[in-house]
Amino acid sequence: MRYANRADAGRRLARHLEHLRDTDPVVLGVPRGGVPVALEVARRLGAPLDLAVVRKLRVPWQPELGFGAVGEHGVRVLNQDVVRESGLGPAERETAERAARAELERRVRRWRGGRAPLPLTGRTAVVVSDSLATGAAVEAACRVARARGARSVVLAVPVGPEAALPYLRTVADRVVCPQPLRHPGSVGAWYEDFTPVTDAEVGAATGTATAGAVPAGAAGGGTATEREVEVPAGPARLAALLTLPPMARALVVCAHGGCTGRHSPEERYVAEALQRAGLGTLLVDLLTEEEERDRHNVFDIVLLARRLHAAVTRLGRETGLPMGLCGAGTGSGAALAAAADDGVRAVVSLGGRPDLAGPAALARVRAPALFVVGALDIRMLGRNRVAADWMRCDHRVAVVPGAADVLADPASREAATALARDWFTAHLTRPEGVLRPRPLTTA
Repeated sequence: MRYANRADAGRRLARHLEHLRDTDPVVLGVPRGGVPVALEVARRLGAPLDLAVVRKLRVPWQPELGFGAVGEHGVRVLNQDVVRESGLGPAERETAERAARAELERRVRRWRGGRAPLPLTGRTAVVVSDSLATGAAVEAACRVARARGARSVVLAVPVGPEAALPYLRTVADRVVCPQPLRHPGSVGAWYEDFTPVTDAEVGAATGTATAGAVPAGAAGGGTATEREVEVPAGPARLAALLTLPPMARALVVCAHGGCTGRHSPEERYVAEALQRAGLGTLLVDLLTEEEERDRHNVFDIVLLARRLHAAVTRLGRETGLPMGLCGAGTGSGAALAAAADDGVRAVVSLGGRPDLAGPAALARVRAPALFVVGALDIRMLGRNRVAADWMRCDHRVAVVPGAADVLADPASREAATALARDWFTAHLTRPEGVLRPRPLTTA
């Protein structure tokens, strides 16, 4: 069984860890590759996400060969077989470790952003990586968790060599590996997409998921509240993730035309940027899992828009905040169709299908509308420009140079998100200043 990507691997891995919900877990991602996997595990367990920062020790004249790993709290793991066979002397080991620790400290500063590690004393630490390889890095991560006072350590990886598991079971209290392989070969062969994870993605994931906190520097200061909610929309109850900074200036409802948008790393990245700008966000799934199995529902813009309008109406009434809509995929068409009714102050389409709203609905939109699309996606660019031509309100088509899918790669995602953030902050800020949102009654 191959995984589509690290997020897919994390969701599948999380199914094997459901029993840990009641053990007060903290999920520790092993950067970089383990963090997207750990993010999905943390969401499924309802647990905070932190890092177990480690750095491999490499043989200087053969850098692809690791002889161990170092971690925070002075942790060091050595593979004595490699040390012996490579002829690595004490001075060379010391030099390699000194360089590795310097890089480790740099990454800790970059990824943590000045935040202290989450307390692990008396808690279950779930150490998550995207693979095992030699096992030195995950062993070091488990020992870091012990050094931080974890009561119990669970090592969880989607795939890894069967031969490495017996020893790792002496390091962790439990090892969970759904795919133990006798002949694993290349790790990347077990993922359809094994694109390297960037520093920015690590920072974004931990900034979003760590105890629901908005990263340092967020507008309004303090800590945001983040919780799973259900939004009534006719007979359906829509699963959603609501995040409100302490002094939110407005609320943006972010929608994708499916049942998993609120768990998407891309959607979470956009939401985090809006939160840093002092905007509350609601990541809402417009379909249930059962409904999404029928692909017709994904393109039923009337259904999606009706549900989105219900969410906007309810939240606008209950929070008293100005409301914006941000759509991706077919959620863009739904956002524009919903914005045709009163109650929406600004709307953004991120690389989606605003044309699906239809000429009549687009002509009724009064809220300022931004269409963000990649320069390399000629067909989508044409559809966005056609949709813009139907509009009678203030609108703009913003083209991201060098991009196809504007949410697919980190650079394009950053540019597109900045455009959306600036549009919302320009059009949603009340002239009378910041409002404190009223308490929600949404269950």
